[in-house]
Amino acid sequence: MYAVVRTGGKQYRVAVNDVVRVEKLAGEEGESVQLTDVLLVANDEGVKTGSEAAGSQVTGTIVRQFKDKKVLVFKKKRRKNYRRTQGHRQQLTELRVTAISA
Repeated sequence: MYAVVRTGGKQYRVAVNDVVRVEKLAGEEGESVQLTDVLLVANDEGVKTGSEAAGSQVTGTIVRQFKDKKVLVFKKKRRKNYRRTQGHRQQLTELRVTAISA
């Protein structure tokens, strides 16, 4: 059984006991989180999408909260003495999927 969920503007294919890195979710390590924006649920009986999968939810526990590697953005215009460097570190949550309810 697996599901496709949307969180943080991205979609993830998850199954039970998967560890997924998603954009930061509110909560502490060890807390339980409900993901209710389920787009698809597939099991032995078949595939449910759209309004059929709307009542489903994915439950997970937060493994850790952390920052991703730094991404450097460098802009340059040649012969104009224009150089700009900017960095960004995305805050992430590592989530272990514990249950998928269809």
